[in-house]
Order: sequence, then C-alpha cells, then structure tokens
Amino acid sequence: MAELGLRDTNGILCLPWIRPERTSAGLGWDGLYVSTQREQPYRADFDAAGCHQLILHRSGPVTVRRGRNRLTSSRRIPTGGYFLHPAGKDLTVELGGELDTVHVYLDQAAIRQACGHAVELDEVLGSHDPLLEQLVLSLDEVLRERDTSARTYVDHIGNLLAARLARNHSRGRLVEPAKAERTALTDRQFDTVREWMCDRLDEPIPLASMAGLVGLSVSQFSRKFKARTGSPPHRFLLRLRLEQASRLLRTGTLSIAEIAVRCGFSHQEHLTRTMREHLGVTPAALRRAG
Repeated sequence: MAELGLRDTNGILCLPWIRPERTSAGLGWDGLYVSTQREQPYRADFDAAGCHQLILHRSGPVTVRRGRNRLTSSRRIPTGGYFLHPAGKDLTVELGGELDTVHVYLDQAAIRQACGHAVELDEVLGSHDPLLEQLVLSLDEVLRERDTSARTYVDHIGNLLAARLARNHSRGRLVEPAKAERTALTDRQFDTVREWMCDRLDEPIPLASMAGLVGLSVSQFSRKFKARTGSPPHRFLLRLRLEQASRLLRTGTLSIAEIAVRCGFSHQEHLTRTMREHLGVTPAALRRAG
C-alpha cells in the first residue's frame, strides 16, 4: 500500500471554503488518509473515489441528506455519529449546517488486509459506534501531536478501524479467522521480529513490514503477536524503546535529546511525557538515580 492524499479522496476536502486544521499528509500512513476540519453548509455532487470515506461528526446535531444524482435519504446526525460512503460510488450530499468533522479515507487494500479477503461496504448515514468513534479520535490525537514515531500504533488503529467497518457494514458475511490462525508466533518468528525491532528503534516501523518478515498478513500477525506477548505490537515496541532509553540514561553520556531520537521518540519532551506516563519517572530523574 502507498500513502494516500487528497487525490485519493472524492473531493469534499477540496471545496474552496474547507480549511483543514491538520491532516496526515507527509506522515507516510499507508492506505490511510485523515483530515480534521470545520465544514460549512453545502450541496454538491462528487465522483466515485477509490477509497472508502468515513466522516465522524465532532459536533451536532446537523441534518445531512445523501443519494446518487438526487437526494434520497435524510438524517439528523448528533455528535459522535458518522457517515460512511463506499469506494467506487458517486455521491450527492447536502450538509444542513456548520459541522466539525474528522474524515478518514481507507483504500480497498486496507480493508482486505484487515479481513483477509475483499469486502463490499454498505452506505451508512448517522450510525453511532463508541468503539469506532474512539478509534477515529485516536488517529486525530496522533495528528495533533504530529508524532512521526507512532507509525506502528497508527497501523494498528487503522487495522482495527478497517476490521470494525467490515464487521458492522459488510454486504457479505465475514469469514472468521481459522482457529489455527489464533495460535501464537513460534519462537523463531518472535525472535526474528524482536531482533528486527531492536535494530530499528529509531525508525518508523510499519506493521506490514513486521508481518512480512514471518510471512503473515497484518491481521494474522497482530493476533499471533498478541497471543505470544500479551500485548499488541505497538505496545511491545514502546516497551523496547523505553527499556533502551532507560539503559542509555543510566549508563551513557548522550544528552537526553539525543537519547530520545535514538530510541524512536520525536523529541525530548515526547520521551519525558511517555516515560512519566509508563514508568512514573522522568529521564532527568532516572539519569540522576543511575
């Protein structure tokens, strides 16, 4: 999969009065594009896009009407409600008031990767799903921080989001993973992935790259990794980064800022915040105690 951009959307975000507050452009998120903005009332026709479009309403209620070539359905959508438009379908839409939104665009490969096969999604107008809402807001939180080290976490959230959409809004019956797929990684597989992680703590680490090392799909790898370690890959990776940062703080002479970058944190403040949250200590205090 490749990083998505405005060219992959259906055009709503290109309307002249929309000014995104933040987007995922340039962050290297494969198969995923996220944008947060305030929208004005409008009515417009849009050509089909190659990506599925999910719009989470951060404010409301607001009336939305939708259809293809003509408006055929209407719903007053509250805060936390969402709008889903599948890939490959034209859209006519009318927004009845000002609205704060987060747009998420997922390509077909992301859905297929999460489910193990192609899935056709339904049109949705005004549903609410607390888990899906939290997943979208988690992506928006990463955008707020512009955290370039969160690649594995973003891949994990994107995979969960794709699987959630497929489970709740698939036109066909989803096939559950075979029981054998739920077994844990073997010793050899786990050692291969762990060593690869440790050699690249200062780099963004895509889930797809880890899965490819052991010949698994992203969804298979995530399940097997968690069965082996008790943690999803992004949390395990964070633990490795914190362990390495702690070792360098206790025994090395590098500055805290240099250690942060070498261990995959965006900057010193990011390391300090993360270490305080997970270990209950700051880098400076750990260095003094070392």
